[in-house]
Amino acid sequence: MSLYETDFYAWTQHQAKAIKEGQWECLDLPNLWEEIEALGRREKKELKNRLGVLLGHLLKWEYQAKFRGNSWLATVREQRREIKTLLEENPSLKPYTQEVFAVAYQNGLDLAVRETGFSYDLFPQSCPYSWEQTLDGDFFPTGSK
Repeated sequence: MSLYETDFYAWTQHQAKAIKEGQWECLDLPNLWEEIEALGRREKKELKNRLGVLLGHLLKWEYQAKFRGNSWLATVREQRREIKTLLEENPSLKPYTQEVFAVAYQNGLDLAVRETGFSYDLFPQSCPYSWEQTLDGDFFPTGSK
């Protein structure tokens, strides 16, 4: 078994040291390549997950107006802030936003159904909010449905 399989942290430190010191022959290229790709996938997944939480809370805000509170408000603000930061730090994710947005809405819809107890039929099948509205710090759906 390799260090990669037995002690991942030690493997990362060994790889970092080898790169820093230019010891290219010491690099575990197949696993290093895999881990670098995984880092990119993780950023895209974080965008999708944060959008799902945000969209789910916007749906709850709209469809359960009588339960609106500081907790939901804080969650919406935090997700917007973190999504904006993620996109600022990873501008190459921007071309994927529409692709991720559609999947994230389904995740948000699942969250809203699970947390409200409402039927899927009550909510729109596709996202009722634009990308711009979703990230706009001043936008909150006004419905009291």
